[in-house]
Amino acid sequence: MSPSEASLRDELYRHVEVLSVEIGERNTLLHTQLKTAADYIHRELEAAGLIVTRQPFEAGGKTCENIVGEITGDRRAEEILVVGGHYDGVYGCPAANDNATGVAAMLALARRIANTQPARTLRFIGFVNEEPPFFQTEQMGSLVYARSCKQKGEMIVGMLSLETMGYYTDEPKSQHYPFPFGLLYPSTGNFIAFIGNTRSGPFIRDVVGRFRSNCAFPSEGAGLPGFIEGVGWSDHWSFWQEGYAALMVTDTAPYRYAHYHSPEDTIDKLDFERFAKVTAGLEKVIAELAEIR
Repeated sequence: MSPSEASLRDELYRHVEVLSVEIGERNTLLHTQLKTAADYIHRELEAAGLIVTRQPFEAGGKTCENIVGEITGDRRAEEILVVGGHYDGVYGCPAANDNATGVAAMLALARRIANTQPARTLRFIGFVNEEPPFFQTEQMGSLVYARSCKQKGEMIVGMLSLETMGYYTDEPKSQHYPFPFGLLYPSTGNFIAFIGNTRSGPFIRDVVGRFRSNCAFPSEGAGLPGFIEGVGWSDHWSFWQEGYAALMVTDTAPYRYAHYHSPEDTIDKLDFERFAKVTAGLEKVIAELAEIR
């Protein structure tokens, strides 16, 4: 690894450690831990130099919050790029890969980009309530947020959902898919995937092309009908509902990771060197999309 990637690896590890080990299980059943995670994200975004706001709403009789850090663009500030990951975990799970990894990548990217001047506005967001029982309901944090953007008439030009990004393996036949995609895509789970619906196809092609130009890491992209199992399994789905282009950046979660949504989803299962290489590649993609000078 380069010195920069090694530093990024250590930073990612620390974020995942705080969320999945020190805080641990975090959801509305364990609301104190959920709030502690929200406060941690707020502090980290603020320390990086972003303007931070919180979007509170009620879910399950509890106050839940999306945490939003913004870097305002200059020449095209009305055009907004969203980079987000959910910080809640499923009940009974420390949620290291799903989704402390996505939040860790979001925080690391925000810190590296904070002192730049993008043409477009960048928003780095920690979403709440992505997991059941709020998944794809009115109380899903990203849906609450996407709807508020639409109501304000905001121009979101693209959204990247950072979701379950830390597990990679070179074992043959370690990668699985809904039928018939196993006939088209690799059978070894050593790549990062960029997945969205067919309407987001141009955005997916743009992102994948930029990633491959900037990062020598295996990648696959797909714009698929949203009804296919797994295609809409994260916060990008919420932005589709409001007509925005959005994709998921993922290691494909249950199609590769045996510990998905289980008590064994712990930090020791993750490959932080490869995770850091992916995150470094995403930094360059976001810099180009936001037209950072």
